[in-house]
Amino acid sequence: MSLRICGNRQIKTLPGLATRPTPSRVREALFNIWQGTIAGCRWLDICTGSGSMGAEALCRGAASVTGIEQSAKACAVIHENWEKVAGSSQTFQILRGNAMVKLGALGGQQFDRVYFDPPYASDLYEPLLNKLASQEMLAPDGEIAIEHSPERSTQPIPGLEICRQKIYGNTALTFYARSG
Repeated sequence: MSLRICGNRQIKTLPGLATRPTPSRVREALFNIWQGTIAGCRWLDICTGSGSMGAEALCRGAASVTGIEQSAKACAVIHENWEKVAGSSQTFQILRGNAMVKLGALGGQQFDRVYFDPPYASDLYEPLLNKLASQEMLAPDGEIAIEHSPERSTQPIPGLEICRQKIYGNTALTFYARSG
């Protein structure tokens, strides 16, 4: 199975329901919101799934893309896709394992754009956002976008503030920035 991203490029996806690619209209909306901020940015994709968001960021000129994904099969497909779309001056890495553990391994790094899309029923939302905030992994002018069900309520996170929320059918995006 394949998916089309920026520039009408095709990337591979895993068959079945193991990963849930972000719907194309949500992906397009996110990149419209963040337009003008992707080129040269440091992108972190947590619960990377199909890797479509990181691939899109690479196609739009992100300097570096880091992904965290638990599935070994997904990691192999993501690596292949990112290798296909990355330019010679761009870097990328995919870390396989538990998102909370792997996030800790990135301590000291800062990211300009963070995309977080766990399974909608996951209990990772608040703990992971707290970890991002407490370890100051978000660059001063950076933003985090979390994908979730519109029914899920968003919680205040110390060190972060909600700067916007958008709903696209069965998918919602909540954006956080550093507070203060």
